Amino acid sequence: MEMEKGPLSELLVERFETMPPQLQVAARFVLDHPQDVALMSMREQASQAGVSHSTMMRLARWLGLDGYEDMRSLYARALRDRGAGEAIRPGLPPQQEQDYPAAGIAADTLAAQVASLGEYGNAMQFLAAARLIADSKTIFGLGFGASRSVVGHFVQTVSPLLNEGRRTVFVADSCGTGAEALLDAKTGDVVLVVGAAPYERATIDFARQSASQGAAVLAITDSSVSPLARLARETIVVTSNSGSFFPSMVPAFAAVEILVALAAPLSDVDAVEKLKQSQEQLAAFGVYWKAAR
Repeated sequence: MEMEKGPLSELLVERFETMPPQLQVAARFVLDHPQDVALMSMREQASQAGVSHSTMMRLARWLGLDGYEDMRSLYARALRDRGAGEAIRPGLPPQQEQDYPAAGIAADTLAAQVASLGEYGNAMQFLAAARLIADSKTIFGLGFGASRSVVGHFVQTVSPLLNEGRRTVFVADSCGTGAEALLDAKTGDVVLVVGAAPYERATIDFARQSASQGAAVLAITDSSVSPLARLARETIVVTSNSGSFFPSMVPAFAAVEILVALAAPLSDVDAVEKLKQSQEQLAAFGVYWKAAR
């Protein structure tokens, strides 16, 4: 499981905008993979990040260190202090590693990613984001492509929290009605936006426009230095690495459910009772399937 943050995370975020492009690539790797910084060689990290090993050395000097080994030492010490240097799957005998089922490996990877959302730093981000949701008048859900299903789930799940005078708006069209809906976003509203690399231009443009109108942008994204994070008032960082050939949306789905669960007690609406009433009304209209008698 990854550390919540590396010992240089705040400094990296602070100086990110002033870095040359290649150093930004290296910095993003360090921000998003603090455990790898502690455990992998500099050349391995450079290969993973897609930069040269000299770029990693330049990044360390940019941060005021004598060399990259000094950075690795800082991260290794932080990892030891947290007691996080255990195997990814504790309890699995080493000799069984090669025979461990692929399904189990994939499930363990996703489970670790979801579990990391509950670490202290992430929990504080969720609480701040939940307060934004609870205090908002209109909640816009913004997401295109693979993110659309995550945003749709959020909008549907958060609706029972809203009393009269509050509403949700699902923005899943990058033109026409989608763009028009966000023209109403203003101070007191929240725009939840979900996006991971490669970022869709419309997602970033819509989020930027919403922020310029005074709405609070709440981003669920894959890096603390993603273009969406830099626009957001609050950011929840999730990984999208599935360990396979496709990006995973599981951590993002988990994030929206955690967010709604935390926002519910902050609302003045009995969400359980309102959801029950909604289901009863839908049942009366014959929406739900019933077994034949």
